[in-house]
Amino acid sequence: MIGAFIHSTVLQGIPLMYGCTGEIITQKSGNLNLGLPGVMYVGGISGVIGAFLYEQSLKGSDPNGFLIIVIPLLCSLLGSLVMGLIYSFLVVTLRANQNVTGLAMTTFGVGIGNFFGGSISKLAGAESTSINLTLTSNYFRAHLPFADGMGDFGEVIFSYGFLTYLAIIIAIGAYVVFNKTRVGLHLRAVGESPATADAAGISVTKYKYLATCIGCVIAGFGGLHYVMEYANGMWSNDAFGDRGWLAIALVIFAVWKPNIGILASIFFGGLYILKDWSNSSGVLSEFLKMVPYLVTFVVLIITSMRKKREYQPPESLGVNYFREDR
Repeated sequence: MIGAFIHSTVLQGIPLMYGCTGEIITQKSGNLNLGLPGVMYVGGISGVIGAFLYEQSLKGSDPNGFLIIVIPLLCSLLGSLVMGLIYSFLVVTLRANQNVTGLAMTTFGVGIGNFFGGSISKLAGAESTSINLTLTSNYFRAHLPFADGMGDFGEVIFSYGFLTYLAIIIAIGAYVVFNKTRVGLHLRAVGESPATADAAGISVTKYKYLATCIGCVIAGFGGLHYVMEYANGMWSNDAFGDRGWLAIALVIFAVWKPNIGILASIFFGGLYILKDWSNSSGVLSEFLKMVPYLVTFVVLIITSMRKKREYQPPESLGVNYFREDR
């Protein structure tokens, strides 16, 4: 029972972890990407499109284990990258308002996902806007063969698909880059004071573009993980819910540190499924649905009251850089 709950908690938390890590990387450059929910949506539907087209091309033959994984991954990467490039062009090059651009990107991404989700379901002959990609999902969900014989320990540690472990590796890698490399130092400098970084010879535009695009690609993998591993290959329009917004809130909870984001994401994953694992009904059940958002609200208040600089966002977060004003 406990093993199954922890397993479900981790699966629920991994999309949040991808989104949180991607947004931390983006915000470290000074860009506040409120379009993250749309990016995760596009990442998910892009992978679905690739998987659907490949499964349709099989026509009953056995799939290639390499292609059935790589094609959705590449499609998700490209879809998320395009979203990152659009946001970067609008915000960095054209200097559009970051808040308005982010909200527009969210609306655009959700619309794109629902449009293609409905279109593919019609091609598949489904009566509702849902797509079943069980064949592809089985490959993404494949876990180490010895996990089943290790009881709760195997279920908690070894019974996940590769995207789960990749999320943790990426978060740890981001932490190392931020704190142990010159690239991370330059990125943090751009986020804190782009004018100073520019004067020191650091390309502000390059770092903002790279951080935003890489962050979007990572967040897009969160959408792909949700569809292929958590939802067992089932895409339904609007099923992704508000995970993108929670991922943005987790950035503040994790105080812009990817290593803390790992634990924070899993913690919120557990809060998210409390209502499904409780035997409660009525008012208590509705209250449990509110718990993740209540905790988010409390955490935001506590974090905002902290005075230490290390708990604060990058100095130039949300502020466009005008080189002429330097």
